[in-house]
Amino acid sequence: MLIYQDILTGDEIISDSYDLIDVGGVVFEADCAMITEAAIEVNTGANASAEEADEGLEDTAVRVNNIIHSFRLQSTSFDKKSYLTYLKGYLKAVKAKLIEAGKSDEEVKAFETGAQKYVKDKLLPNFKDFEFYTGESGDPDGLVALLNYREDGTTPYIVVWQHGLKAIKV
Repeated sequence: MLIYQDILTGDEIISDSYDLIDVGGVVFEADCAMITEAAIEVNTGANASAEEADEGLEDTAVRVNNIIHSFRLQSTSFDKKSYLTYLKGYLKAVKAKLIEAGKSDEEVKAFETGAQKYVKDKLLPNFKDFEFYTGESGDPDGLVALLNYREDGTTPYIVVWQHGLKAIKV
């Protein structure tokens, strides 16, 4: 199994245990599922006290997004202007990491061109539909994962920048 970490912060973002869809060699999309995270039941083996009333706990089961919950992604928010400011700095930092890693000029150029096309064609026209999540550290300079819903309006999917990730075999 591969765990994908943010190359800037080291936060775990996603894994290949989810069906990753390569979109234009720039981003991965992965469908999410809403799951029920049940309350933890602790049985101490002791009998209930006869003197005290039943101290039953409330059912605290909650519905969570499986990817966001599994990788402890942190919700954040942006307006369009602040997101574009963040994105400019983020893509510049990723480009520097690609150059540092010895990627060819063609690979770096393909990343820049692909990222610009994705932002222009997919992200900006649908900006109001996206939710934003940082990695577990909450570092605002790292990768911000995008969450949206498929055309059916009920299937959530997450979008992450491929070049901002490094695969770690576990």
